[in-house]
Amino acid sequence: MIVVTLAETMKTISFKTHVGEDGTLQISLPPELKNTDLEVTLVYQPISLKEKEEKTTFRQWQEGFFEEVIGGWEGELLVREKQPDYEEREQLL
Repeated sequence: MIVVTLAETMKTISFKTHVGEDGTLQISLPPELKNTDLEVTLVYQPISLKEKEEKTTFRQWQEGFFEEVIGGWEGELLVREKQPDYEEREQLL
């Protein structure tokens, strides 16, 4: 009989990324997996030209990003001081 614990079950992580000119794909995994042996199966699908055109100029936020970041600052209130007047400079030749 084989007993599989919850920690040994397969997990799926989906994301969009870019393969560099050298053919290298970099994948970052959650920190709790550090120093862990994994069996990895890679299934890939090229992104269609239409999806590339619809893509915004910034990368998409990872799932859960805002839940981790919003409300993270617990120090004193941040205040932007008045900015000094624009410095007049000599014109470059």
